[in-house]
Amino acid sequence: MRTADPGNTAPVPVDLVTASGSGLDPHISPAAALYQVGRVAKARKLDESAVRRLVAQHTEGRQLGFLGEPRVNVLMLNLALDGR
Repeated sequence: MRTADPGNTAPVPVDLVTASGSGLDPHISPAAALYQVGRVAKARKLDESAVRRLVAQHTEGRQLGFLGEPRVNVLMLNLALDGR
């Protein structure tokens, strides 16, 4: 993960290290999404605050208010970043 974003000195969220490498999981933790904001903003030539807002807008809460953990829907976030 550090090689993809060498300037980022924040602790790497655990799900970025332990999650499946298949890329099939449609969700990541809010911490994992926020960790990547700088790199995504730079790659897409966007302001970091705009990317943070989109991450917040695409963060889903716990199911039924108490099951699971908050998560970011990566597909919907990417579509929003694409402007669709």
